[in-house]
Amino acid sequence: MNKYELALVLRPDLDEEAKAAELQKVQDLIVRFEGTVDKVDDWGKKRLAYPIQKLNEGFYYFIDFSAAGTTPAEIESRVRIMESVLRYLIVRKEG
Repeated sequence: MNKYELALVLRPDLDEEAKAAELQKVQDLIVRFEGTVDKVDDWGKKRLAYPIQKLNEGFYYFIDFSAAGTTPAEIESRVRIMESVLRYLIVRKEG
């Protein structure tokens, strides 16, 4: 099992229920592909470095998870098509 971190930026116009639902979808994807969610870090609404889809803010989340080597590709292919996700990045952590 490798350790990964998923950085996720959601649309700023989502209400609390929609944010929670989208975050839960991503966590369910990780579990579905035999990964385990270790920690979810909510940074709240932050200003973006540059406009994305004419938006200047987004909700930032960082999810630490453990999974097999093929899991990040599966997660990425599904997160890519989620309409509420502005940006995402999965990186492998050392050790």
